[in-house]
Amino acid sequence: MEEYSIFKDTIADMTYPEVEQAVREGAVALWALGVIEQHGPHLPLGTDVYVPMARLRRARQILAGRGIPALIVPAFYWGVNHVTGIFPGTFHLRPEIMVEVMLDTFRSLKKDGFQKAFCLSGHGDALHNRTVDAGVVRGRAETGLDAYVILSEGLLKRLGLDPAQPHLVVTPNERTTGTFMDVHAGDWETSVVMAEYPDLVREDIARTLPSTDFLPADLAEWRQGGEHAKRKTPRGYLGNPAAADAERGGQDLEAESTAIALAIEATLRRPSR
Repeated sequence: MEEYSIFKDTIADMTYPEVEQAVREGAVALWALGVIEQHGPHLPLGTDVYVPMARLRRARQILAGRGIPALIVPAFYWGVNHVTGIFPGTFHLRPEIMVEVMLDTFRSLKKDGFQKAFCLSGHGDALHNRTVDAGVVRGRAETGLDAYVILSEGLLKRLGLDPAQPHLVVTPNERTTGTFMDVHAGDWETSVVMAEYPDLVREDIARTLPSTDFLPADLAEWRQGGEHAKRKTPRGYLGNPAAADAERGGQDLEAESTAIALAIEATLRRPSR
């Protein structure tokens, strides 16, 4: 099997004249902002980078079919890990440093002629997502680039953001929730990785993991991070990875990628504010 490249379908594998031509033709920039973070004993540390990159690759195809050119910027992965930072293999970047890196990236895109950039977080940590939002807000103000944050209705509500803000691109909630919480390296996340990157899943381990069966109060305690997260999830997952299904993961990926593409198209068609 061909080895997976982190630069697959990004501008990193293009030449500069190819990028220049695409920008002349009105290409928008797509940028995934994830983290390197533990995802239980069965998923890779790069899960929160792999998943949004898969979504953006498919969204780019959908946009192309609708006459909207887009280029994918190499993923940002030194993100903010408040909740699970205590686990081995998990890196934590100070929010102020992440914002500065985002600003310089936006300046680079603006220098190259990009007019619009759409940022997609692959990580559920509230502080990480507030940092992405802060970077985009400052980026718009300081670089002149029309930068946007793509986020689900549920995440928008959890972060307490105003949907009327011009930099927000909102998609329907990512998935339905059952009785118990499944938010980190559980059923849905394992299913998506299994569908797109099957060689990266330790499926033999995943099938042995019992469901955590957390209720909202458990989730709230886990989200306090540090020793709270380690105590609540000593094996680093929150959900039911044993129930993962590759076919369902592929359907989930297609649905979310389509929602992202349609939300970007709607944003491009709305009057500038």
